[in-house]
Amino acid sequence: MSRTSAMPRRFSALLAAVAGATLLSGCISFGEDPPEQLLTLTPQARIEAGAVREGAINATLAVMEPSTSQRLNVNRIPVSTTDSSLAYLQDAFWVEKPAKLFRNVLAETIRAGGKRFVVDGGDLAYAAPVQLTGELVEMGYDAPSRSAVVVFDAVMANAMGDLRTQRFEHRVEGVRPEALDVGRALNEATNAVAADVAAWVD
Repeated sequence: MSRTSAMPRRFSALLAAVAGATLLSGCISFGEDPPEQLLTLTPQARIEAGAVREGAINATLAVMEPSTSQRLNVNRIPVSTTDSSLAYLQDAFWVEKPAKLFRNVLAETIRAGGKRFVVDGGDLAYAAPVQLTGELVEMGYDAPSRSAVVVFDAVMANAMGDLRTQRFEHRVEGVRPEALDVGRALNEATNAVAADVAAWVD
């Protein structure tokens, strides 16, 4: 085959590849526009700036990120409409997954109480003799009762293998099904649960 006769075939193949790429680009989606605002949880109890905390490793409490079911393993707020159906609140997006946000509030609340030397990340968390973990059972909106609900099953274990467990729950009623209203109510409920857990671990 001559070099000149091979050129049209190569050119045709090139055109086909370009056409294929053009068609493919029409199928690629970069997702929806980002939400206008993101929700977060903020602790109501905080240690003051510059405050110094000291303690021995054998007196350390590690606050671990709780486990969750798949319905909470997203950056959305679940809405319970009936006992057997679930939706997600429109326009409501967490800045991080609920379990991590909850852990941050819980750790800061316990730390602010001043009775425990608290760590909540890194190698020290796994070396701590006392660990607080558990399951974030619920952090969402109950449509029938118009309530924001937070439920946490706490588990505290020490180096001797002793376990303590307790369920903590708080509801904020009369909440409109709007992203900002539900976000504020869940922040209130989370802080209430965190305060109860802090009193329990002390």
